[in-house]
Amino acid sequence: MKPRHFLSLFDLSPAELRQVLHRASELKIQQRRGESHALFPQKVLGMIFEKSSTRTRVSFEAGMVQLGGSAIFLSPRDTQLGRGEPIEDTARVLSGMVDLVMVRLFDHARAECFAAHSTVPVINGLTDYNHPCQLLADIQTFIELRGAIGGRTVAWIGDGNNMCNSYLEAACQFDFQLRVAVPPGYEPDAALLQRAAGRVVLLRDPWVAAKDADLVATDVWSSMGQEGEQPRRMRDFAPYQVNAAIMAQARPEAIFLHCLPAHRGEEVSAEVIDGPQSQVWEEAENRLHAQKALMEFLLLGGKSPL
Repeated sequence: MKPRHFLSLFDLSPAELRQVLHRASELKIQQRRGESHALFPQKVLGMIFEKSSTRTRVSFEAGMVQLGGSAIFLSPRDTQLGRGEPIEDTARVLSGMVDLVMVRLFDHARAECFAAHSTVPVINGLTDYNHPCQLLADIQTFIELRGAIGGRTVAWIGDGNNMCNSYLEAACQFDFQLRVAVPPGYEPDAALLQRAAGRVVLLRDPWVAAKDADLVATDVWSSMGQEGEQPRRMRDFAPYQVNAAIMAQARPEAIFLHCLPAHRGEEVSAEVIDGPQSQVWEEAENRLHAQKALMEFLLLGGKSPL
């Protein structure tokens, strides 16, 4: 039987995504109570990183240890991938030695190629196309604080990047209305916009996007690999900073999320990210719990834990 992979939110049904997030909250409670949930002794997670990381590496590595297993960190500097070995060859070899693989790559096609040649589940820890694990944490955070997200209004303000693409996926899978406010030339993936038709509105005005929103989210203006574009991006995105005036357009109980790392004074003002509506620290912690629930789901083949 072919393994289940998690390269996008579309790889799980809406019901399965809700199951994972419900389990994530259970694991979070158990962790805070100090209760063991080491269900997978001797299971091994292989982690391939082309891009640097703090939250992704620590959350996956700590999460696998808390599940009773172990994790191996692999970068291009210390694997044959860095010397030109085809990724499909690495997939065949690595999946014969570990039980689960997480990949954090630049090119999404490489993640798809790896999964196509892997005999164990593969998780997308971020590509230039999307970041589905972060959306699990974001949706978990909203549900825990404000209840079901279905039918709510979410504002994405800034770059139509991999995070924006994942919010488009989430709008389809969790059935919320998404307003995307981006400058001309920075739109999210066209195919995803079409797939989310009926749930998404593309705007240029961040004030309109934030009006009566239940959740306001953003990300850095220059992602990894775009450092050379930073001067132009700083000019183009200057009107898209999420500040107190933007948050004042949202509902009084609206929350602010950011996947981090954040640049205070650029995409978000310090008064917002460090203010009472910001839930970025809860969001960051939820990476751990959501990914543990995801790994459990994949290791159990989609079955509920005992």
